[in-house]
Amino acid sequence: MSTLHDITGQLGSKKKSPENGELENQVDLLRGSVKAADDSTPQVYWQRWVMLCLFCLYSFSNAFQWIHLNIITNVLAGFYNESLPANEYQRNTAIDWLSMIYMLAYIILILPATWILDKKGLRLSCILGSLLNALGAWLKCASVSSDRFWLLMIAQTICAISQIWVLGIPARLAAVWFGPNEVSTATSLGVFGNQVGIAVGFLIPPMLVPNSKDRDTMASDFYCMFYIGAAVTSVIFILIVIFLRDKPPQPPSRAQQLAVEAATHEDYFKSLSRLLRNRGFIVLMIAYGINTGSFYAISTLLNAIVLYYFKDEEENAGRIGLTIILMGVLGAIIAGIWLDKTKTFKATTIGIYILSLAGTVAFTFTLDVEAIWIVFITAGALGFFMTGYLPVGFEFAAELTFPESEGTSSGLLNASAQIFGIILTLGMRAMLESINVFSANITMCALLLLGTVITAVIKPDYRRQAAGKGEWTQRTDEIIAPNSHFNS
Repeated sequence: MSTLHDITGQLGSKKKSPENGELENQVDLLRGSVKAADDSTPQVYWQRWVMLCLFCLYSFSNAFQWIHLNIITNVLAGFYNESLPANEYQRNTAIDWLSMIYMLAYIILILPATWILDKKGLRLSCILGSLLNALGAWLKCASVSSDRFWLLMIAQTICAISQIWVLGIPARLAAVWFGPNEVSTATSLGVFGNQVGIAVGFLIPPMLVPNSKDRDTMASDFYCMFYIGAAVTSVIFILIVIFLRDKPPQPPSRAQQLAVEAATHEDYFKSLSRLLRNRGFIVLMIAYGINTGSFYAISTLLNAIVLYYFKDEEENAGRIGLTIILMGVLGAIIAGIWLDKTKTFKATTIGIYILSLAGTVAFTFTLDVEAIWIVFITAGALGFFMTGYLPVGFEFAAELTFPESEGTSSGLLNASAQIFGIILTLGMRAMLESINVFSANITMCALLLLGTVITAVIKPDYRRQAAGKGEWTQRTDEIIAPNSHFNS
């Protein structure tokens, strides 16, 4: 580990300046981590797959809670009519907030959630999140009455608070438990659980709660769906409490160990400040927010979009959502494996972004062809690339910001996605009601084109790879000037 001593020595010997002074505490943390790295032999454990599976179950159940109501928007509007606004636009917007509350809760609570993840670790974060997820699911069982939409919203808000730990954990869990050649794949699999939950949330509710004129039948159907969800989330909470561990006995690699140690001991708000002054990362945040926010908006409004062109096709709307997610899962896994093999982070990000735009354009122009099987194909293409972008964005951010915490960088990416998700959902809903679906989709295509263009200005420096290979001494200038990897 003489390389690490050389690095910290060189950094420490530099004269203080505005540039290197900002990272002085970070360098001290790295210097303090050297002894731990010297005394530890990197090792991966088979239990890493158990930890990943437990997280995927938690993520799965929370993602289901997110979308399982909005895919049956028309059914909710009919059942909860006594406690919803009479105006159609206001009524539909109120139901849209069952999805958007997830986004709003994340924006408000991401900073304390990330602090808990960095300082208290994976175990506490997952226990708190899965507990809230189960509480929200049980409260939904008490909301089955036409005058209790307010209680349904409270229950959904509790589930939304649970989600604040879900989105930032995949990159952190991969860094803590998995070897350097498995990190991108593990991150993709962590995203996989969330996507499967969304897929089931699209598929099952239209079958469990079909549209009906009999209110008692609808109430019985809602009870069935809510009690199943409550039971599943409770079992997952118990499994996490019993089996989930914070970290392995030995770190999986020296690069991961240094990053995790720095995240545990550094000043969180100074780390946040450094990230927000990293211009390359800020550009990636905007691009990530546009892409993922578009996905959130399409998911939230999919029922309305499909029923606009295909009347009484609630179940097919759910199946189209399922197609989007299943193809997205495949795309995410392939993207993760590709990154582990090639390390071409920028090229892969731009390529997937362009293909996401192409998929959205195809989806937009095939909705009115009166052949729903074509919509299945174009929606699948959209999902394959748009969801495949998620782990790529996480890993590109980790490369741009190393050795900052993956939890912090992932949290900021997701906060950007939530902000754009709310804006795009509200904007698309307004356009659906006042103009038409086509205009809303074209607007989204234009934004995705903008995201593609701005991604091209990012210039990565691959600091994480250099650290993993023991070549960080060659990156001293880039470490001291964290804004240098932006092509101005």
